[in-house]
Amino acid sequence: MPENEYLKNRANDRTAPPASLSRLLCADSPSFLMEAHDGLSATIAREAGFPALWASGLTISSSLGYRDCNEASWTTVTEVVERIVDSSGLPVLVDGDSGFGSFNNARLLACKLRQRGAQGLCLEDKLYPKMNSFMERPHPLAQAREFSGRLQAVKDTAPDLILVARTEALIAGQGMDEALTRANTYADAGADAILVHSKRRDAAEIEDFMRQWHKRLPVVVVPTTYFTTPTSLYREMGVSVVIWANHSLRAAAAAMRRACAEIKAEESVASVEATIAPLADLFDLMDYDELAEAERRYLG
Repeated sequence: MPENEYLKNRANDRTAPPASLSRLLCADSPSFLMEAHDGLSATIAREAGFPALWASGLTISSSLGYRDCNEASWTTVTEVVERIVDSSGLPVLVDGDSGFGSFNNARLLACKLRQRGAQGLCLEDKLYPKMNSFMERPHPLAQAREFSGRLQAVKDTAPDLILVARTEALIAGQGMDEALTRANTYADAGADAILVHSKRRDAAEIEDFMRQWHKRLPVVVVPTTYFTTPTSLYREMGVSVVIWANHSLRAAAAAMRRACAEIKAEESVASVEATIAPLADLFDLMDYDELAEAERRYLG
């Protein structure tokens, strides 16, 4: 490896404009973003071939032992995002919840995320503290005008940060007209894309929204509950980005549960060795070979 190749591969130019995420939003067919919640999940997603990552509020919180209701602070989230960016080298769109407070909190969050290397920030129009959208409880929304102020503050503070405005109107049961009105208001406020969120078991609400939206801005969707929707339908609808928002952590949680239960029952790890990642895989993912080469170069 040439002397500076490692640093070029691992380091990120944190002053560069987010051209890569911009291209994904403006591509002719949908781009697919994978959830990441730490450096390892980011590295694995990169290895799988995903072009960009979604730093998920739910999975970052869960991986730290917090609930997805702003129990994790914005400073904690930004530290995790830095590890995701550095580990993957991919464009990262950050789930910023509702901005952790007022316009002032939102713009501070945007500034710090840009310093940490994120290329995009998604804000949702809920009140702070927010609650995960799939919890069966009321989801009060912010006033559209106040939320627009949060969006404008972010664009003024970090104009090169891709800003995705997420409307929770359908989650809150306020209907399609309200979702469209809010989406148009957020477009006027300077959003670069709209995320329309739904918890239906099918994509009917998304189809309805896309028919009436007329491609004013790129649209991002999160098919957590309508996961059986064919990918071809997203292409037909004109969706720009599809986010697989929590699947790495859910896969890991299921695998860890199985392994822990088996080890506890058998009081041995012998039976699980064939079904878990070898240590060599972890060493390969973390590029231990580069460290060995660097030791030879610098320690002689």
